[in-house]
Amino acid sequence: MNKIRILLVDDHALFREGIASVLNSQSDMEVVGEASDGLEAVVMARKLHPDVILMDVSMPGTNGLEATRQIKQDLPEARIVMLTVHDEDEKLFDAVRYGAQGYLLKTIRTAQLIEMIHAAYQGEAAINPLLASRILEEFRRLAPSETLSETGVSDELLTPREREVLTLVARGLIDREIARQLTVSVYTVKSHVRSILQKLHVATRHEAARLARQKSSKN
Repeated sequence: MNKIRILLVDDHALFREGIASVLNSQSDMEVVGEASDGLEAVVMARKLHPDVILMDVSMPGTNGLEATRQIKQDLPEARIVMLTVHDEDEKLFDAVRYGAQGYLLKTIRTAQLIEMIHAAYQGEAAINPLLASRILEEFRRLAPSETLSETGVSDELLTPREREVLTLVARGLIDREIARQLTVSVYTVKSHVRSILQKLHVATRHEAARLARQKSSKN
């Protein structure tokens, strides 16, 4: 069985050791590297190509947000989950804009962390409901109201293919069904869904579908 290869990034060695011990005790997880700052994280991500990166937000020098931006530019497929002590909205929204797959508070329990790592590895959003609701509310506040397509989302926000995928998601189709209908791979569909969630600033496909249906009903 292939293990989920994880890169830990945090400036506190004791915290890294604790998390590494927990993750390495899982039968399907392996910590392949540790970094103490954002710059080191960028270098190690390029070298190791980990499946999931657990990234501290606040670090001296290059912080986690800037490191995330740089890593996603070089490795678009990277799944980065931010870890933070404070649930500050500005950093939360920046993390989503920079391409983070998730945003978790360090106060979560071990079982939740394991669950969220699995979710991120599978291409799903790793975020708790409270933070997810903040993202959704922010998008509702900022979302443009003009030029709405069949999905109910601005034509300028999503690519034509992303609007096709969102339309099918809103109809309740799963990834395999969407892939078959559009004659593409399931991996391609998952990539489009991740991009849609990031652009719409929502945490799950269900929220994206609900948003699309809500805006269509108003149109």
